[in-house]
Amino acid sequence: MHHFSIRDVENLSGIKAHTLRIWEQRYSLCICKRKESLHRYYDNEDLKHILRIAYLYHNGYKVSRIAEMDKEEIIVMASKKIGDNYYDTYVNQLIESCMDYDQQRFEKVLDHTLVMMGLEKCILQVVYPFMEKIGLLWMTDHVLPAQEHFCSHLVQNKIIAAIDRLNFQPKFKPHRFVLFAPEGEEHELPLLLAQYLLKKQGVKTIFFGRNTSIQSLKYYCAHQPVSHLYFHLITNFTNCEAAGYIGKLSGQFPDKKIIAAGPVMKTIEGGVQDNVTVLHSLKEMPDFIRSL
Repeated sequence: MHHFSIRDVENLSGIKAHTLRIWEQRYSLCICKRKESLHRYYDNEDLKHILRIAYLYHNGYKVSRIAEMDKEEIIVMASKKIGDNYYDTYVNQLIESCMDYDQQRFEKVLDHTLVMMGLEKCILQVVYPFMEKIGLLWMTDHVLPAQEHFCSHLVQNKIIAAIDRLNFQPKFKPHRFVLFAPEGEEHELPLLLAQYLLKKQGVKTIFFGRNTSIQSLKYYCAHQPVSHLYFHLITNFTNCEAAGYIGKLSGQFPDKKIIAAGPVMKTIEGGVQDNVTVLHSLKEMPDFIRSL
């Protein structure tokens, strides 16, 4: 059983800590538990309940109306599509099943969103926001690495299956992408989405995946035709300073086009080398690939 601070709940639910305290006092909603030190904390079930309340609140339900509902009614209402922006309910359902290691429910939710939205929209609107929230918990030690690996593996399997189902029809373009993550970067899901979109566009790829050294890239490029080096950097746990790494790649591969992607790229200030394109978010990836 994990314990979450009020700041964790604020980050995950989008409800300010001050508001959560008022709701607790005025409506007996989102009631916390107390440690011996009297510090507030919330457990797994508390977090799930608050995420459901937050979904209803963000979609137009007044808090006074929510307070009149019992727990079961909140569960039922939070599982329904409300309005046009219904992605959060699927994100919350994935979080709940991930925290409980409920593979059957996780795959059921994921399969439903894949069928309803298609892979690209599912990844961008549901899976990636879900992974960002899990990442917040992981960085504050409130989600175990095992839970992140559990859900990442299930999502990865779905994307790989979708890649395999694509009928690759190469277009008359001189592009060949090497897809990789720098040494120390363990996340592959954005690279798999890039591979799916590139294959759909008829662009040839080679997938190096996580923890790839520059030496490995140099060896491959010396023996095979390569036009683009595409890497994705999610965390700062790699001891990899983004601007310095981009400069090093650009210098080592002056004849290649370098595509630097990932949230860490938000730290890039000013111009970059002529052979470098920076994608600051995952949502920029599809437009870039479709422009090839």
